Parts: sequence; C-alpha cells; structure tokens
Amino acid sequence: MRALAMVLLVVAIAMPAVANDLEGVNPMEQLSTDPAVHCPMWDGGRDVLYDNGPFETAPGLSVCQDVTLGSSTYGYGHQILNDNRLTDQFVVPAGETWMISAMTFFAYQTGSTTVSTITDVRVEIYPNPPEGGNLIWGDLVTNRLNTTAWTGVYRVLESAQTSTARPIMADVCDVTVTLGPGEYWVVWQCGGTLSSGPWAPPITIPGQASTGDALQWTTTNLAWLPASDAGDGGFKGFPFIIEGSIPTPVEDSSWGAIKALYQ
Repeated sequence: MRALAMVLLVVAIAMPAVANDLEGVNPMEQLSTDPAVHCPMWDGGRDVLYDNGPFETAPGLSVCQDVTLGSSTYGYGHQILNDNRLTDQFVVPAGETWMISAMTFFAYQTGSTTVSTITDVRVEIYPNPPEGGNLIWGDLVTNRLNTTAWTGVYRVLESAQTSTARPIMADVCDVTVTLGPGEYWVVWQCGGTLSSGPWAPPITIPGQASTGDALQWTTTNLAWLPASDAGDGGFKGFPFIIEGSIPTPVEDSSWGAIKALYQ
C-alpha cells in the first residue's frame, strides 16, 4: 500500500537473549514506574516516495495488543549476528521511475536507553520474494547505516503501557538505486551493541491482527516463512520508508511545454 504520510521464543529484559527470531511477552518483566516520555515522532525527509505503514498507535507508544487481540510478539528478529532477516514488498507505480537515495528501517534492542545502540544495517533489493533470486541491488556484507536515532516511541504491551524497555530507533540507510515500475522486495538485517535483538516492531494498527505479508528468515527454520504473531496468529508487515526523487518526463517539464508550441 502506497502512502505519502508517515504514519518465536520469549525474551525478558532481565534475562539473557536466548531467542533470535521473535521477542515475545514475559509476564515476569518489571515495568518502569515512570510514564513513557512522549516525544515528537520521527517524520522522515521531504521526498518520501513510499511509507509501508504505521507502528505508532498512540502518542509515543507502539502497542502490542495483548488484551484486545491476544498478541504476544513484541518484535521480530533480524540479527546480523544470527543471519536472521526480514523482507517486505513495495510497488513502483506504472509510469514512474524512482531514484532512491535512502531507506529507513525501525528496530530496538530490549533494555536500551533512548540513545541508539544500532550500529549496522545490511540491505538487498529483489524483483520478487528473495527465495527466487535475481538480486537487483545491495548485499548482506556492506553496512548501509547512515544515521540512527530514537523515534520518540516505545514498543509496549497494551496491558503495560508504562514500560520504557524498548525505545524504537529510526535507522536511515544509504540506498542508491533507480527502479522502474514493478513490484520489489527489500531484505534487511540489523546489528547492535546489546545482547537482545535487534528486533523489528511490526506494522501496528489498533484492532487489526494482520497488517501485511512480510517474510522472515531465521537460522532455526532456514527458510522464508510468513512473519506472524505467536499469540494472535496474524500475518505482519513491517514499517519502512523510501526516500528519493521521481524525475519529471521532458513532456511534463517547462521545456516540454515550450517544445510543444513548435510541434
């Protein structure tokens, strides 16, 4: 879905990270007694070509809906250390060419402060789901991360909305590629300095269990499988933003208008 606006094992903050694919709910987790700090949402750049969906469900919060929907997965593993990956799709509309200059992904590490611990993001682009091959751009070797900063949003449970254990970071990556009309799949994985994660928050919409058709590769399964919540069973998409420019065809430019006078 194209828009121009910004919108499976348990790990606890007090325990070592033993799961690498999904971060789920742990009832023993301790919550902060301080309310979440509500800061302005990261709003991207000026030339947003594509926004894959929202993760903020209330000011400063991305709520895993354990009460309303029975959701239990905070985030999805895409750790470079474990060679876990995520992939989701986007479409360049007919008649357009996108000159992409940046892509932004979102991730957190459980137990971090609001100072980002994300240090590495790897990116690939395919014209089809990645198991089909035909890599267009990128690799899983080069670190594409340019800047990383807190979005002002925490990933929390619906039943525990004061937790500040999971501040979500916006990770802006240098992605330089020109794409014509068609469907594409972007693959990414992430690295950080803490032992838990990085985890990717899914697209989150109040009252909606399924939010997309993204896939996850883990070294547990050694296959691309639908990214689904262990509790609500819904299939998830993941938020990401594409920035760049769309060249104006000569016929639609000022020069095109002048030239038409002499035809």
